[in-house]
Amino acid sequence: MRVFSLKVLLLTLVAAVALPVSHAASSPKRPPNAEAKKKVVQARGANAKRNPRETREAREHRRRQLALDGGGVQKLGGKRRGGYQKVAFASALAGVPPVLTAGDLAGLNLTPDPLALSSNVALVMDQTTNEVLFEKNATIPLPIASITKLMTSLVVVEAGQDLDELLTVTEEDVDREKFTHSRLRVGAQLSRANMLHIALMSSENRAAAALGRNYPGGIRAFVAAMNTRARELSMDSSQFSDSTGLNSSNVSSARDLAKLVVAAYQHPLIRQYSTDSRYAVDPGGRTLEYRNSNGLIESSDWEIGLQKTGYISEAGRCLVMHVHVSGRPFVMIFLDSKSKQARLADASRIRKWLESRGASVVSERRSSRS
Repeated sequence: MRVFSLKVLLLTLVAAVALPVSHAASSPKRPPNAEAKKKVVQARGANAKRNPRETREAREHRRRQLALDGGGVQKLGGKRRGGYQKVAFASALAGVPPVLTAGDLAGLNLTPDPLALSSNVALVMDQTTNEVLFEKNATIPLPIASITKLMTSLVVVEAGQDLDELLTVTEEDVDREKFTHSRLRVGAQLSRANMLHIALMSSENRAAAALGRNYPGGIRAFVAAMNTRARELSMDSSQFSDSTGLNSSNVSSARDLAKLVVAAYQHPLIRQYSTDSRYAVDPGGRTLEYRNSNGLIESSDWEIGLQKTGYISEAGRCLVMHVHVSGRPFVMIFLDSKSKQARLADASRIRKWLESRGASVVSERRSSRS
């Protein structure tokens, strides 16, 4: 009897194990990891619910990024395919940027230039003579991202506001446009000088937002002052909408930005703050160390008197500088490059061109005028 019971128990266990196996064998086959991929898509779909504070541009950017991450199912030949074909990978193979900038959409990436620059827009001006030596799409207004902060600094400095006054970061300074990260928490306090310093040197968005908000009359008055100063500088293709540059409606042309660089260069404070390689601040709690967003600052090969970098997806990678090459002052503008390294490579290419040909070009043009 005991042997019979053990046999029954053993058969029951075998049946329990075999049942799921036979059920799986009879079930329709799915591709490997299909369930996992389905969960990823569902999770992404849940995360894609609209944020009531999210702007239309931010939603569109997020949708593009989701597509680039392979979060959708493509239709080929009218049939749905479940394979996760990476759009970004395919675009890279085809030589097309995964996310098109405003310059790309305008066809500026098709403009050839003798130096084969990566940037869609470029300009080189001899500041001594105000003569433009090289330009590429230099009159076309485009989003300028954090290059905007150069105008922000100009308005703050020229307004003569108290640089020692403590400013507090509030919820109003949090980025609701691109949802970028900031090391300055809400409630952090810094002097106006320190806010200006890290806004110029490291493109700290909450610092720039606090500077605009603490202008007499608030951010609206500050933006109005930015646009007034642009008109005074004859920056006719420029328009400013905020103090950070996160909004893509902050636009300018390379020709206009050259005027802004020259005006900002007249202020020693802006020159110093924009070209410091490192700077530490204490916003309350713990000390934060910031580094310059321009990798050329720490290079002994460059003599940079003023600089500003910028990036949002619509603008691409941007860089403006006041530099000395072979003892002469030049303004360099690079807009809508595809990577940090590409814009730096463009700057190096221009410098070599100036060193090898710039002096003779200037001499020839002077001779033709005499």
